[in-house]
Amino acid sequence: MMQRFSGARLISATIAALRLPGRLGRLESAASFATLLVPLFMVHGRVLGEALMILIGIGLLLWSAARADFAWAWRPWMVIGLAWWVWLVLCSLPRPHHGGFGATLQALLVIRFLLFVAALEVFTLREAWARRALSAVLSLAALYIAVQSAFQFATGKNFFGEPRGGDGELTGPYDKPRAGGQFSLLLYPTLLPPIAALLTRAGALARLGGVVLGVAGIAVMVLIGQRMPLLLALFGLVVSGILLPRLRLWVMVALVAAGALIGASRVVSPPTYYRLVTKFSEQMEHFRESPYGVIYARARAMITENPLTGLGFDGFRTYCSDPRYFHGWRWPQDPADDGGGIGGCQMHPHNLYLEAASNAGLPGLALFSALALAWLAALGRGLWRAPEPRRAGIFVAVLLYLWPIASTSSFTAMPLSGFFFVLLGFGLALSPRAQKNPGE
Repeated sequence: MMQRFSGARLISATIAALRLPGRLGRLESAASFATLLVPLFMVHGRVLGEALMILIGIGLLLWSAARADFAWAWRPWMVIGLAWWVWLVLCSLPRPHHGGFGATLQALLVIRFLLFVAALEVFTLREAWARRALSAVLSLAALYIAVQSAFQFATGKNFFGEPRGGDGELTGPYDKPRAGGQFSLLLYPTLLPPIAALLTRAGALARLGGVVLGVAGIAVMVLIGQRMPLLLALFGLVVSGILLPRLRLWVMVALVAAGALIGASRVVSPPTYYRLVTKFSEQMEHFRESPYGVIYARARAMITENPLTGLGFDGFRTYCSDPRYFHGWRWPQDPADDGGGIGGCQMHPHNLYLEAASNAGLPGLALFSALALAWLAALGRGLWRAPEPRRAGIFVAVLLYLWPIASTSSFTAMPLSGFFFVLLGFGLALSPRAQKNPGE
């Protein structure tokens, strides 16, 4: 009888013929070192960072094929993620009047992020040295952004001569206001472990150092002056206190310090106060007529008229100028009364869940929401019983990124999403299941 080969066995046999199994050690080491470079390139050189993410995903497939082991593809979050990806691709197939294959190709390439996260979970961070090194690299990235921001606050320009943003927000090492989102994402994974270590030491000086370190991190967030990252960072303080009871005193101190710093910014840094208090209050009071209100109304109109399939990958940007969606809330200064018209168009709807729904309809929204919950469930497994600061910090960061009531970047936009996928994969690699069965 003819022997039957599964697809995985056939691929494994082919790779064995190429003598790749004997090179798995080198493949693993190369992929681990590449993983350490990704956060560095996310700070500067995100194109190279994304290229490394693609190569790491390919490395996972080669490594799994050589071992004839694709068990990671059946993990709950991956199954949901693949279902979401397939539906997104189907919703992005060419359609009348916009029949190009650009959206389809971009949707197909979204798989690279799922593979990258899986690679970190089961492949590139299997060794303890790689996990320790990644912690150090992420800490260096956070420190670099903080130092650049502090230097810009003190001198008016960063190391590269770039001034503050248009409304006075600090840009850190960038020429645009990007520092806040990245620093808020890195804040808890990098600061909670040393703060917890200092606060649990016997000496009063060490505990004071822990409090000072935490307040310094929050102070940088306040001075950067980006509203949504700061709000999420303050929310992260509360979640950190819930997960790590020994840090609750630091959480209260940091919250009080944040309020005091925001109040003091009226004198110390008027542009920061304007962004965080004055402008924010005005936009919340008149949200429906604000630029964000127009964006959200436009996305709502798109979803209402395309509830099953959405408009395909990047559908918001592609169809934003279509007059069919010129209704809903509007700017009061809009004389045409057309819901903002082309002036209300942006590259994305500034919310992950509105983006999921406008791209792939309500089924896409449901699948993306399920994927987010599956990620959080995997990251949080055992965390309540054994609250480890590094895992708690990563859980907080992922929760903040996936929080539904927020203004965000696009889900696939670098460099912020690059940091998110690194932290997500890192957290999954630290989960009890990954540590118990590193070869799954």
